[in-house]
Amino acid sequence: MNQGFIPTTESVSKLIQELNKLPGIGPKSAQRLAYHLLRAPDEQAKLLAEAILSVKQKTRLCSVCFNVTESDPCPICRSDQRDQTKICIVEQPQDILALEHTGIYNGLYHVLHGAISPTEGIGTDDIRIKELMNRLQGGSVEEVILATNTNLEGEQTALYLNNLI
Repeated sequence: MNQGFIPTTESVSKLIQELNKLPGIGPKSAQRLAYHLLRAPDEQAKLLAEAILSVKQKTRLCSVCFNVTESDPCPICRSDQRDQTKICIVEQPQDILALEHTGIYNGLYHVLHGAISPTEGIGTDDIRIKELMNRLQGGSVEEVILATNTNLEGEQTALYLNNLI
């Protein structure tokens, strides 16, 4: 008997393959999730599928800060309750969630959608630096907060932006 062979259906195998493509989901986690969904009530699986389709159809990037949104500009950029003189620069939209969760910061954001990483072929033109510089041209921004990650790429991006600004 072949020990590497795991008997399963084609549809379950396909689901495992697709789940395995998600970040942080290895083969065993993908298998656990697939079999969980297989045992879940039809309604739960349907709601998950609908949520995935909805997020793909309804979300876009804010034309001002490049955060993920369903309305343009996003609620943060539209808010007159936010301090319009401050911009916090982050690498990814999920970084905004973490900062907003603290309830401390009340300014605007700018999402770069990445960090400078020559080893991965990501240069200054591959992230939203030009758009940031265009936002800063107006002169209404008095403070820029660099909130990039504390890894090598984040530090390199922050240093580059600091020198550029």
